[in-house]
Amino acid sequence: MSETIQSYQSKNKIRIITAASLFDGHDSTINIMRRILQSSGAEVIHLGHNRSVHEIVHCAIQEDVQGIALSSYQGGHMEYFSYMMELLSQQNANHIKVFGGGGGVFTEEEIRILESRGVSKIFSVDDGAAMGLQGMINHILEHCDFDPLDVGSIDLSGISRRDHATLARCISSLENKGHLVDAAARVNDAARVDAARADAVRVDEITQAMASKSEAMIPVIGITGTGGAGKSSLTDELVRRFLSEFPQKTIGIVSVDPSRVKTGGALLGDRIRMNSIDTDRVFMRSMATRASDRAISAALKDVINLYRMAGFDLIVVETSGIGQSGAEIVDLTDLQLYVMTSEFGAATQLEKINMLDLADLIVLNKFEKKGSADALRDIRKQLQRNSGQWHRDLADMPVYPTIASQFNDEGVNRLFSALIDTINSYYGLEWTTSVYTRSEPATAIHTQAIIPASRVRYLSEIAETVRSYHKWVQQQMELASKWGQLRGSIEQLELVVADEGGFANEFQATDARRMRAHQPEGTHQPEGTNQPEGMGVDRVLLQRLGELLDQCQRQLDSESLQVLEGWDDWVAEHAPIQHLNHERVGEKREHERYRTSLSGLMIPRVALPKTTDPAERLRFAFKENIPGYFPYTAGVFPLKREGEDPTRMFAGEGTPERTNKRFHYLSADMPASRLSTAFDSVTLYGEDPDFRPDIFGKIGNSGVNICTLDDMKKLYAGFELTSPTTSVSMTINGPAPIILAMFMNTAIDQQVERYLKAEGEWEQALQTVKASFEQAGLQAPEYAGLLPEGNDGFGLGTLGISKDALVDPEVYERIKRETLQVVRGTVQADILKEDQAQNTCIFSTEFALKMMGDVQAYFTEYHVRNYYSVSMSGYHIAEAGANPITQAAFTLANGFTYVEYYLARGLKIDDFAHNLSFFFSNGLDPEYAVIGRVARRIWAVAMKKKYGANDRSQKLKYHIQTSGRSLHAKEIQFNDIRTTLQALLAVYDNCNSLHTNAYDEAITTPTEESVRRALAIQMIINKELGTAKNENPNQGSYFIEELTDLVEEAILQEFDRLTDRGGVLGAMESMYQRGKIQDESLHYETKKHSGELPIVGVNMFMSDHEAQEAGTTELIRSTEEEKQQQIAQLALFFERNKQSSDEALDQLKKVARTNGNIFSELMETVKVASLGQISRALYEVGGQYRRNM
Repeated sequence: MSETIQSYQSKNKIRIITAASLFDGHDSTINIMRRILQSSGAEVIHLGHNRSVHEIVHCAIQEDVQGIALSSYQGGHMEYFSYMMELLSQQNANHIKVFGGGGGVFTEEEIRILESRGVSKIFSVDDGAAMGLQGMINHILEHCDFDPLDVGSIDLSGISRRDHATLARCISSLENKGHLVDAAARVNDAARVDAARADAVRVDEITQAMASKSEAMIPVIGITGTGGAGKSSLTDELVRRFLSEFPQKTIGIVSVDPSRVKTGGALLGDRIRMNSIDTDRVFMRSMATRASDRAISAALKDVINLYRMAGFDLIVVETSGIGQSGAEIVDLTDLQLYVMTSEFGAATQLEKINMLDLADLIVLNKFEKKGSADALRDIRKQLQRNSGQWHRDLADMPVYPTIASQFNDEGVNRLFSALIDTINSYYGLEWTTSVYTRSEPATAIHTQAIIPASRVRYLSEIAETVRSYHKWVQQQMELASKWGQLRGSIEQLELVVADEGGFANEFQATDARRMRAHQPEGTHQPEGTNQPEGMGVDRVLLQRLGELLDQCQRQLDSESLQVLEGWDDWVAEHAPIQHLNHERVGEKREHERYRTSLSGLMIPRVALPKTTDPAERLRFAFKENIPGYFPYTAGVFPLKREGEDPTRMFAGEGTPERTNKRFHYLSADMPASRLSTAFDSVTLYGEDPDFRPDIFGKIGNSGVNICTLDDMKKLYAGFELTSPTTSVSMTINGPAPIILAMFMNTAIDQQVERYLKAEGEWEQALQTVKASFEQAGLQAPEYAGLLPEGNDGFGLGTLGISKDALVDPEVYERIKRETLQVVRGTVQADILKEDQAQNTCIFSTEFALKMMGDVQAYFTEYHVRNYYSVSMSGYHIAEAGANPITQAAFTLANGFTYVEYYLARGLKIDDFAHNLSFFFSNGLDPEYAVIGRVARRIWAVAMKKKYGANDRSQKLKYHIQTSGRSLHAKEIQFNDIRTTLQALLAVYDNCNSLHTNAYDEAITTPTEESVRRALAIQMIINKELGTAKNENPNQGSYFIEELTDLVEEAILQEFDRLTDRGGVLGAMESMYQRGKIQDESLHYETKKHSGELPIVGVNMFMSDHEAQEAGTTELIRSTEEEKQQQIAQLALFFERNKQSSDEALDQLKKVARTNGNIFSELMETVKVASLGQISRALYEVGGQYRRNM
């Protein structure tokens, strides 16, 4: 065990910003780091994922921090960190230390360059191994242990200009006054001592100056309430409305969070929830209480006066969560909002809450929670009693129900209007609103409940269904065992009777058995009846056994009897005969049931059990069965498709043309094209390429950049997207509906092109397109460079124009419908897992789910059968640090959440279940040997027994990607060994498709060579490994069977834990999933660093002469020319569509506001608007995603 490293003890109060870089959702690492920073005594302002350089520097200035700690895993880090140092220099903030890390993403040369540009330290993989987590934190704290007030002096004239740096320095002075002289005494430089003392004097000057302005008529609003009531979210919504209604006014915000008693650290967590403050019109400062018994800071009064002196139009003070007696905010602010939820306990507890007497407005937030209506009534009654307003209507009491997390919430709208009215009344102002005009409390709030309140137990109901099924199987097995024993006893006894002459011969005995089998119930002679003369003891026993057999047979389910009595016929039907005709989805295929080895042996593709025990036969039939049969434990299809191994061709880099060439390279000479597409982080976050450095550096890195329909057409040029041998997987998440609309339009336009060629109208169409560009004086888009081998240019003929302009509307609609019914593939759009793990959320969860529901409704309308509308991903949950059980449990739970949501929307189970798929990571833990078996069985049993779904809906289809977390930057050549074993587990578990990671993905976008090696791994398994010739090798193993049951029960227990927290969405609100994933991630990292978890080449069996992997491995980055090409092509797209894009975007927003089908409209919008334009338009109506911890 390694020695425990003690926390660094600082001399100064250290304030640090933690965040993940722009377009980076891998926030698990920085979350762990910020926790350790906080527990080591730092005050941490955590900004979360996807933060631009401007946002972070803007925050650093306002918060007057000593350091910035960033994680960056998505590439573009050279431009990002360099740009940050430039902006800090421009703001005269070079004293702020910048730290970064990103696993193996940074090469040694890049680290050297960035540190030469002013970055304090980029932590490498070796640093992590040598220093440990606490060691890295101590390094950061030691270098940030200085007083920022020692850096220059305060220019008081900047206060009236609302200069952010000046205000920030003044607040730091106010927070630290009384300690300044002591701090100065620790400085040896006499000049700096004098300067520090002068600053101490200036604090008094600032305070005196503020006192003279403390009576200025500037509204000061205090927002307080219970912890977890949603104060920050509510504050953000009120600020957003204020900025919209009063475009010339400014706001000063101060937010207070509690300090930890033991360490003195604090998590200043309100800023992460604020989406509306990234503007010069808002100044926000986070403060710690720096005391254990306060909800406010001792300096808060002075800070409010400083804001008054600065001349802000509105001052908002948000306190930390308070108890029943807390009321400190009343002495510091003029008007107060008290925010609470329905979870206050018994109604009598309301009598103890001081703020119900003192607050001007009471807010009952999270009104979607169960019991909120009763809570609203009780609060209004208590307020009525407190004020003695017995004759006032309860509905008029100033208690406002709100759902701050809901887009355009009517309750928040009315609260804002009431707040403005209250301000006007108190201060004699005349602020008028134009949008938010109704100020009476809402009597009811419309909630688009994702999961109806009556269905929140759905996960436990599923767990109960699965457990009940297994209990039923066990009961049937016990009866079958008894049934088999009785039959065997009867058969043996009948032979004895025949031998003793009870029957003339054995044939007579057989006839007697046959007659008894067809004898009506109740015809056996009752006990005690005199037996016929000559009937011996054996025959009496035989009759009694027959009665018991009849009784047992009546208890057996008809399905069980069918299995038992038809077993021999079933074996004969599925024995490895040479050929079998099998129909699947309208196709008739001929399959061999065996494979012939080089030795001439007939290796069965599906091995059948040889047991003669009736109970074991039932167990196999009901809990296992062969592939293609309920409960699909062994696989959802009887046999794998010929010529279609689960191999996927993975690509995503640079421009659409570059990735298109990689796809053609990988799919050359392959019987099927299964294209798996990775998008760059610019695309993943719904943005357009731009010259701004923190965007520019990420264009085309770690994925392909796609921002227009033309990009999509170039990406898949030369692949017929409607071919049964072509399928496309897109990993996109946040902007999935937009990208999916682009893809579907690409497939439709390809078929319009085919139609025009078949009709002999293609050349005329090309001339029409050419003439349209020439007439408009526009440059036609084109495929950059030469077409790769295998690309015939199909789909490129009319870039820049939608094919619906070339054919009649009726013809276009017919082609559209026919195309949508046959196109194959999947889009990874599981927004739930993104909020739980690696976060690429760009829209609010509610709005994102509404769009996914719109996608499914559209798919149902157009009978889209072979394209998965959403792929529930466990891969990203695993990559964030979850163990195999948590990955499977959360992923299945998310899948069932979509089922419940779609049912709540009125869709029928069999209209959408076949459009759902799953995506798991495969590691080397023992549970990964059965993750597919368990998932298929749980899904099938729940679909059949609980939801009454048909056979197709019962089949869980899933994709496997080998673990990215097991790719290590040290000794990267060993990664292929791990990947091979993971791929073997996936193939044995009958996954539907498989992506093997390239060994060098630990440090770069994979090269052509490494991708070929990754593909070869699974091809060798499928084509060369002898045991893979059998398609159910896991069946019949006691270990696999027991492991399956263990993993299944562990998942069901997790379902129960999620139910206890209000289901998936309720658990997300309390961040249960994120916390659990991060705890498991830390557990893994701790064991890896300590050596308890042996990892070859990382913490054991390390080479004394280790090659410099990152220095010798080719690093794949998009080129400067490729990035500029994308920006230039986007500019041409804007120019071509400037006349129609605004109208299309306005129509899209109108559809969204009126609750229309957004995806249906997106199918039209993407023809003339870019990804970034559409994202921004939907932000306006759907609300940007609000980050959390």
